[in-house]
Amino acid sequence: MIKRRTIAPFVRIPSPCIIHSFSFFLFLLASPALQAQKKQGLTITGNVREAQSNTALGYATVQLHKVHDSSSVAAVTTGESGNFTIEAPAGTYYALVEFTGYKPFKTAVIRLTADNAPFDLGVIQLTSASRTLEEVFIQAEKSTMEMALDKKIFNVGKDLANAGGTAADILSNIPSVAVDVEGNVSLRGSSGVRILIDGKPSGLVSIKGGSGLQQLQGSMIEKVEIITNPSARYEAEGMSGIINIVLKKERKEGFNGSFDVVAGYPENFGLAANVNYRHKDFNFFVNYSASYRNTPGKNDLYQELYRNDSTFISTKNMEHHLKGMYNNARGGLDYFFDDKNILTAAYTYRISKGKRYSDIFYHDYESTIQNLTGITHRTQDETETEPNSEYALSYKRTFARQGQELTADVRYLDNWENSDQYFGQQSFKPDGSHTDIPFILQRSVNDETEKQYLTQIDYIHPFGEKGKLEAGLRSSFRNMTNNYTVTEEDANGNWFELPGLTNNFLYKENINALYAILGNKVKKFSYQLGVRGELTHVTTTLKQTHEVNPRKYLNFFPSAHITYDLPQGHAIQLSYSRRVRRPQYNDLSPFMTYSDNRNYWSGNPDLDPEFTHAFEIGHIKYLDKASISSSLYYRNTKGKILYVKRVDEQGNSVTLPQNLATENSFGAEFTGSYSAFTWWKTDASFNFFRAITDGSNLDDEFKSDTYSWLVRLLSRVTVWKNTDIQVRGNYEAPQQTPQGRRKSMATMDLAVSKDILKDKATLTLNVLDVFNSRRYRSITEGANFYTENMSQGRLRQTNLSFNYRLRQAKKKVKETLEQE
Repeated sequence: MIKRRTIAPFVRIPSPCIIHSFSFFLFLLASPALQAQKKQGLTITGNVREAQSNTALGYATVQLHKVHDSSSVAAVTTGESGNFTIEAPAGTYYALVEFTGYKPFKTAVIRLTADNAPFDLGVIQLTSASRTLEEVFIQAEKSTMEMALDKKIFNVGKDLANAGGTAADILSNIPSVAVDVEGNVSLRGSSGVRILIDGKPSGLVSIKGGSGLQQLQGSMIEKVEIITNPSARYEAEGMSGIINIVLKKERKEGFNGSFDVVAGYPENFGLAANVNYRHKDFNFFVNYSASYRNTPGKNDLYQELYRNDSTFISTKNMEHHLKGMYNNARGGLDYFFDDKNILTAAYTYRISKGKRYSDIFYHDYESTIQNLTGITHRTQDETETEPNSEYALSYKRTFARQGQELTADVRYLDNWENSDQYFGQQSFKPDGSHTDIPFILQRSVNDETEKQYLTQIDYIHPFGEKGKLEAGLRSSFRNMTNNYTVTEEDANGNWFELPGLTNNFLYKENINALYAILGNKVKKFSYQLGVRGELTHVTTTLKQTHEVNPRKYLNFFPSAHITYDLPQGHAIQLSYSRRVRRPQYNDLSPFMTYSDNRNYWSGNPDLDPEFTHAFEIGHIKYLDKASISSSLYYRNTKGKILYVKRVDEQGNSVTLPQNLATENSFGAEFTGSYSAFTWWKTDASFNFFRAITDGSNLDDEFKSDTYSWLVRLLSRVTVWKNTDIQVRGNYEAPQQTPQGRRKSMATMDLAVSKDILKDKATLTLNVLDVFNSRRYRSITEGANFYTENMSQGRLRQTNLSFNYRLRQAKKKVKETLEQE
């Protein structure tokens, strides 16, 4: 047996940063115990809403201060309905309510006693700060990370390293989220994440999956919500959770907006505008971005094939460039019939035109790496066009009773993609001279379409003091087509189809759902119980070969969330949900990638859905200068979908998704934010998990039991007036897979920003992947092969961006404004 060669050098971030990360988490875990008070607190409640539209303001900050010295006692964020509850011992206080873009609100003096608890502040209405923006002082930023028991919210615009990047870049740096070189997104080490944009499905992530996020410029994104254990309110799709990308949109009075310009190397040039105009009952909004990017990458592969007591070795060295022009336009209007009825109409159009160039060199050896037997050079020249449109009409009605509301949403998605590729292939002898094998010219044409209709209605009905009943329905109808043809030119210049590589694939999917949720709160105990029923009908058809595969099934997805409020601002929640990952279009389409004609990737029309039971217990605590959330989770999955690789006797591999028997995963996640000083802020997260995968239904060897972890640390320092420096690091530990293992990966980003033009603009310089270490490395083994693979989809990137704000507050208004 020959010695196996390692082909992927790796730059490691020094281990002290990991040690500091653990020290930080130990500090945060200890802080609640150090600051806890023995006396059990009383409660103060209230609801925060926007003054003009009377809509709830979720995730507003409510701080409770002592009157005599203004010291902070507790801080919470409001829920989605605007409600909040604060615990404190008896005393005299005032509350300060803040939300970005609105004037802070300071309450009258609160004298909290056992006789008047719970003390209800009623409805607190915040008004827009845009009219007085030119006259106010600047003080503190909205937190980069906000936490609730059922979700985490990341205000991505505050992360300096995101300037000039794409949506895929942003997600790759969200705690516990990973994006591989192909654009596939995983959460807490598990794939099957449901990605939504503004809470709804988007054509951006339908045909191309997560890789479509590379077309969305990061400057259009306001925040990202991570929902690890969704309730029955959300669609059941997404085995490991939901990632919701919220785009920018304002509703402040008058004309306001932001404008971005970016330039970077490798080539990254872009313009973006987010503009809003509000006048009385009308609110108009437009988002537009245009960008040109050249994304270089590389892929190296080393493979041993065992056949007839002999070893055949092959290597692949691939370099590629994707040069593309991307345009995204989104416009619409809100009409306020009155303060309780809002109608919103929106239209989104995206188009991308790209050219992909690839050079692949194959080297073949026999027995040893010194015995070269042949060289093959293959090229790829692809032209790709992807236009897609989305139409949306939404209605929201609030009622006189607080918390009662009705929403309805209708959407239509129309997407199309055309790919035209030419491949050239030439063979050479070991000495570099030409062989007798003639030059091969091939062409692959791929046309894909998608049309989807979506209707959703949701209703919330409060009852009693804290109870509410939610119900809703959702219908989705989606039709997709894929015409795929591969041809080759003969010696006479005529083109002929290659057998087995031409077909017409049709995908039809209808999903109808109903859900109901009952929730209530009794003293410190809250519960939310729900069930969702989904009727799914999926049919796949291969027209040329007359293969029809219909699937129809009815499933129920229960959920339960139980919360208990502990003293001194602690809260704990126990949750359960049943989830599903249905095979998506790319999972089912049998057409193989053809750029690398030795290593094929394709879908599997016979793939079944996977189902998961997810359990989680979470804790959250807000302190004066810090916040921390922790959770323990367990997932039991049946029919786990994983990609399986097989190699034939010629050394050609086929990788396609398969249903494995089961996977059981356990994990612990910690997320914290700490501001030791006004000029220094740190966010950190740590996720440790164990995954036991059993694929013995396919092969007795397809089993793994792995321990792995992910860590992310972000630290930002203000070094002098209006200038920030930020360091961000990510580390993914090695992980075993049923066919081998994935190696570790560490990256570091640096950024510096400065406010200019009287704080109306910001200039940011960042370097993404400073050590050029963002490399996905894996080892895959089978009975007759051993493969090492290294892929780098994006090399080190440097960006310089300029952001200008027109009548928008970058930071919060100084609280003294409201006190006056």
